[in-house]
This record gives sequence, C-alpha cells and structure tokens, in this order.
Amino acid sequence: MANTHNQFSEFYRSIKLLKSKKDGMKKSKNALRKRIKDYFKEHHPGHKPVFYIQGSYKIKNGIRYKDDTADLDDGVYFEYEPDVTATTLQKWVYQAVKGHTPGGQRHKRKCIRVIYANDYHIDLPVLYITQNMDHPKLAVKNEGWIDDDPKAFVDWFRDQKDDDNQLVQLSMYHKAWGDHKRHNMPTGLCMTILTQRNAVFNKRDDLSMLHTLEGIKSDLDTYWECKMPVYPYDDLFRDYDKTFERNFKLALTEFIQDAREAVKTDDEKKACNLWRKHLGERFPKCKSNASQSEKGGSKKKNALAAIAGISKPYSNG
Repeated sequence: MANTHNQFSEFYRSIKLLKSKKDGMKKSKNALRKRIKDYFKEHHPGHKPVFYIQGSYKIKNGIRYKDDTADLDDGVYFEYEPDVTATTLQKWVYQAVKGHTPGGQRHKRKCIRVIYANDYHIDLPVLYITQNMDHPKLAVKNEGWIDDDPKAFVDWFRDQKDDDNQLVQLSMYHKAWGDHKRHNMPTGLCMTILTQRNAVFNKRDDLSMLHTLEGIKSDLDTYWECKMPVYPYDDLFRDYDKTFERNFKLALTEFIQDAREAVKTDDEKKACNLWRKHLGERFPKCKSNASQSEKGGSKKKNALAAIAGISKPYSNG
C-alpha cells in the first residue's frame, strides 16, 4: 500500500501562508486601522472603533489559494449600541477605506472588503457589544444586526487543537480541496467545523485524511447540517438548497473512492495522481511508480496495514 504522508507534508508547506504574505497582510491591517480611526475621529467623533483579528488567520488555518492570494478578517468593533443603522455604520467604514488600494473595496453583505490585487484581501466585518451583552452583534447590509461571536469561535477552536497540530493541517487540506473545486463547495468556516467534528488522527496524514472524509460523509448522510459550535449555534447549511447538497455529497463520495484507492494501491505514482485529482497541482507528484512502503516486503506491508487500523477519532466537542 502506498504511503504518501511525506507528499502531504510537502503539500501542507505549499498551501500554508508564507511569512512574506503574512507580513504584508499585517502591515496592511495596521494601515487600515489607522485610516479608519482617523476617519471616525474627523467625521464621526462620537463613534470610536476598536479592532480584533478573527477568522482563519487568527486560528492559523488560513491557506494560500491556488491563485496565490490569501485573506485576513479584522473585526471593527464599537463598544456601545450605535445610534445609526447597521448599514450606515458599514458605509462609514467603507468611506474610511475608499481609495486605499488600487484594487478597490466592496460593500459586501457582512463586511467591507479591501482588495490588494493579486496578493490578498482584508475583510472588515462591523460589530458592536456593550458591557451588558454576552455576545456581539454583527452588521448585515440592508438587514440590520444579527447574533455573532467570532472571538468565541477562536477560543473554541484553540481548545480543540491537538498537540501534533494535525487538526489544523486536516482543516487546511479540506479548505484546499474546496479551493481547487470552487463550485458547490462549503465555505472555509464550514470545512473547519466539519473537519473538527469528524477528525481522525493518525501518524500518517493520508490515512487521517481518508478516515476524516469517511466520517464527514457518514455525518452528513445522517444529518445535513453544519452547526456553529459556539453562540448563536446556527446551522451554516440552512441556506444551501438540495442541488448544492446533492453536488457536494457527490464530490465527497468521489473523493473518498479515490482516497481509498490511493491508500490501497501499490503504485505510489498512481496514489499521488489520485490525490492531485481532488487537491490540485500543488499536491506533489511521485517520482516513481514503485511504492517505497512496499520495498521492505510483506512484513512492512503488514505493519502499514496495522497502522491504518490504529486511528484515534477526535471528540465532537
């Protein structure tokens, strides 16, 4: 049976955020914060924003997408109940960052996006929380305020991480799968939650990936839902229709079939090509057809088979 753990390790290094990109995003984040503070001080002095980095950058499972871009979420918080609408407050943040980059900015439903063309984008969700509130409210364009708590999610995920960091790597592999396919795939947040909910740890990443995919399929076949593990505990799949559900489950089934074959085959080159089919060209090619794991004969083969059966399921939290 082919052992592609080393190829997964190389794949992880190819999708993780490079230091140069992280440094660029941090510098841009600080510049945006200053611009927003200055704008509010001049135009709306009664409203003082504070900031909190959230999302994948904060929990360290952000990936470099196949077009070499990345993203960072920086929450713009107000520590009181605003006396203007949610959309108005979003518009003020939009005005604050308008013209900051040649890539421009967009007023999206739940954030203001600042685009650094061909490099990364920074999302600026707008929230408020008072001393009497347990959880923040998030501004939604033309709708108002909804319950949300990005910091609680960050704290929750950090509590779930294993000592070997495999949960983070598995979630990144699943996000890279979504990035490769792009159509009829859940968001990165959904992928992170589904991974945690069904993670199976193993010394080999290829076996861990296979067993986790199988767990996700069994999970979703039982209940088609992806509930937030923290307040407001909403179902992130609630807006997906039956067509999306059918297409995603089909993609999941096809991936599992190929992953099983990749683990089972003695042909290492074939195994890598099967993983590349779903994870993209950044997953490395194998240099030879002969599986290095098979060269030691039947003893080694039996040992690897035993490893495949020694897997520790991750708690649902």
